[in-house]
Amino acid sequence: MKPEKIVAEIARRLPRLLDGEGLDGELAIAVTGLPGPEIFSLLPLCNRLRRHHCGRRIARCAIANAKSGRCGENCAFCARSAAWKTGVETFPLITVEELLDRARSMREAGVDNFSVVTSGTAVGDAAEQARIAAMLEGLAGLGLGPCASLGFLDAEAVELYRRAGLKHYHHNLETARSFFPSICTSHSYERAVETVKLAKKAGFYVCSGGIMGLGESPAQQVELALELNRLEVDSIPLNFLQPVPGTPLAGQPGLSPRAALLTVAMFRLVNPTRDLRICGGRQRAFGDFQGLVFAAGANGLMVGNYLTTRGRQWEDDRLMLAAWADFDGDDGK
Repeated sequence: MKPEKIVAEIARRLPRLLDGEGLDGELAIAVTGLPGPEIFSLLPLCNRLRRHHCGRRIARCAIANAKSGRCGENCAFCARSAAWKTGVETFPLITVEELLDRARSMREAGVDNFSVVTSGTAVGDAAEQARIAAMLEGLAGLGLGPCASLGFLDAEAVELYRRAGLKHYHHNLETARSFFPSICTSHSYERAVETVKLAKKAGFYVCSGGIMGLGESPAQQVELALELNRLEVDSIPLNFLQPVPGTPLAGQPGLSPRAALLTVAMFRLVNPTRDLRICGGRQRAFGDFQGLVFAAGANGLMVGNYLTTRGRQWEDDRLMLAAWADFDGDDGK
């Protein structure tokens, strides 16, 4: 199909997209290959979907690396995996007050939700679980949506964290099922899917996405987008590979700004009603074009630092959001 016909077909389907019906696989794959000039015909359609389903405000979230141990999983992109020699800093679970101090600073940046993130397969130690529960209670007391990313869940942990006030749970699938064995062999893809299902069953707002630019094909990006649609996740965080020296993906080139932007657009078109957040690696992927992610359909942004790398300065993000609000007709508050 010619590029202009791809955009024309999406425009024809716009009423169905506005009703919440996402694109199928063939057309979604075609979107990821659009040439540069056609992007500017596609973006208004994605922007309209974002505004229709998610409103104009760009949500902001932040995370804290609350425990940085040497994880026993062998994910090929991860600085914290014990399988790779990356020289990453390691430390035990931080105190409740340390976590809340970080949350207070991000609250001043207008963050809506703050997430406790730990390394490792799961939090199995009862004392650590109790401390994390206290962190979640403290976040709720600050008026922030308590979030967590604690690895694989079981029913007992779900109940503990729910009683502590956990509202949002994050657990990435990372990539497509068909590509996953090239990225990780220490656990199954289905185990990650089961944690997503368990979190959904518990009534949490579930945030699950992946990392783009691992070496997956456009069809595999679409495969992941469709999987997340089937799982009915509430939010899709899109990360973009930041190669870590010492990992198998240290030399991976990642995506160009055009390819990254089309990836965002494709995820919006496949999942028109879901929140779509741009997270780690956005500086490398988009460079000077970060503001265009909102035109492509993103309605959320992770601000502040990431797990093992520094994020963009908040003042730079604040100026970008203010400029976007001027375009989009929102005051950004």
